[in-house]
Amino acid sequence: MSKSNPLEIISKALSGDDGLRKLRNTVGIPSFCYKSPIGWIDIIAEENRILRVSFSKAEPSSGPTFPPTLPVLTKTIKLLDTYFAGGAINFAEIPVQVAYGTEFQQQVWKTIQQIPHGEVQSYQWIANRIGRPKSGRAVGNAVGANPVSILIPCHRVIRSTGALGGYGGGLERKRQLLALEGQDIGKFK
Repeated sequence: MSKSNPLEIISKALSGDDGLRKLRNTVGIPSFCYKSPIGWIDIIAEENRILRVSFSKAEPSSGPTFPPTLPVLTKTIKLLDTYFAGGAINFAEIPVQVAYGTEFQQQVWKTIQQIPHGEVQSYQWIANRIGRPKSGRAVGNAVGANPVSILIPCHRVIRSTGALGGYGGGLERKRQLLALEGQDIGKFK
């Protein structure tokens, strides 16, 4: 086996709609399938931090399930419950591990975490904040590569034109998350 970073290996193994579930069922990695009002969210953890959060297109399979025994999983689930009940919470209190991202991606993800609940900012705003004003497109790619959706709230990033831009969980979910945070979805092009 190559000497690749274990987190990169996990990230590659998680690609596809059922990647986390296959990994969980195969090796028993700490994970949880959270049923949100807008779909299933797969969460994978390691000891005291979250490694990946992503929306799934499928319901959990009938394979083995693991209870959220890690405190970080329990805390994440409680915060998601509060969030989907309409509470304004700060996901920055959940430790995440994104060390396998490039330095640029990590700068972008750290900046996204500074966008408060209920607010939106543009890809260009992020590019300016990280001191790379001509990198709006690269910022968009880094936002799209966010491995911990919702916890690093990339749904709060829109285009400078007021258009929603993209979202890994789908544009309808982005609209739902923004509406949940009090945004008037009709104002987005």
